[in-house]
Amino acid sequence: MMNNNNYVVIMAGGVGTRFWPFSRSNNPKQFHDVLGTGRTLLQQTADRFENICPKENIYIVTSIDYVDIIKQQLPFLADSQILTEVIRRNTAPCVAYACYKIGKQNPDANIVVAPADHIILKENEFEKRINIALEASASGDVLVTLGISPTRPDTGYGYIQYEQSDSEVKKVKTFREKPNLELAKEFVASGEYVWNAGIFIWSAKAIKEAFAKNSPALHAIFSACDNVYFTEQETDYINEVYQTCESISIDYAVMEKADNVHTVLGNIGWSDLGTWKSLYEVSDKDDNENVIDGSTMLYGVKNCIVKTPKERLVVIQGLEGYIIAEYDNVLMICEKEQEQFVKSFVADATKVGKEFV
Repeated sequence: MMNNNNYVVIMAGGVGTRFWPFSRSNNPKQFHDVLGTGRTLLQQTADRFENICPKENIYIVTSIDYVDIIKQQLPFLADSQILTEVIRRNTAPCVAYACYKIGKQNPDANIVVAPADHIILKENEFEKRINIALEASASGDVLVTLGISPTRPDTGYGYIQYEQSDSEVKKVKTFREKPNLELAKEFVASGEYVWNAGIFIWSAKAIKEAFAKNSPALHAIFSACDNVYFTEQETDYINEVYQTCESISIDYAVMEKADNVHTVLGNIGWSDLGTWKSLYEVSDKDDNENVIDGSTMLYGVKNCIVKTPKERLVVIQGLEGYIIAEYDNVLMICEKEQEQFVKSFVADATKVGKEFV
């Protein structure tokens, strides 16, 4: 039976610059059907929690600019379930806002916090891992994070070192920032590290105590809002105080300082889908190792990812290891191994015209 004390907070305010030109400031990647499944990343994320919490317990934190698109994609949400940020302040303020608001409504709330733009291919396994974490957070003063068993020494993820034990819920020793390749190889070889998926599970009580102890300024701001949550004054009041919040991640503000952090390990087919290369890695390939989404004629093309409008025929000859992406007035052709330049492309395109970003 579903537990009415379970809540989900989906963070859907990012711009996803590294996925340009597909991801735009007015329509970022979480609102796109990136995998060609007929559901956007946001919709897939909400679907994932169908058996974990009632729909009225799902909250979305997002930029004020994306409210209409969220209502379109998740029509079951009430206005009070969409929490808006008037200004981007990284993940700690948005997590605090959602968790303090939920805690006001239900002091016994048990909360999962998840990004809107990750993919999880093993849904059933994910559900099992989340339920193990929710059981732990409901019964004790712990902050739980989902740890992903690493499949390679990746330099794009943060790592979590945990204590070896037979328990499903393991004590975290340290958080490590994105390492260089040598260090990443050491982490993976040691067998003591997992990737930090940025998916968190805790009770409202535990996270409020953690903010009070480790990030008192944010605790002061959002506990002072107690009288305005679920009232007509909420939006105006939050808009005002949000601008005074420090821009800081939940990892820096709380997780790396707290001494009650645990991890539940999972092999859930996870990707944070942060880049074109990560989309290439999780997608089905043809006989020439190409990932194709669009109407194409390919000649001697290998190891490429092509994502173009279905109504446009794209003819490509002789390319190997490239990203070919077209969306809404921008075409980008870039070597897959040089995708770090995408951020520079966006910065330069901004100078050409706002309509391109």
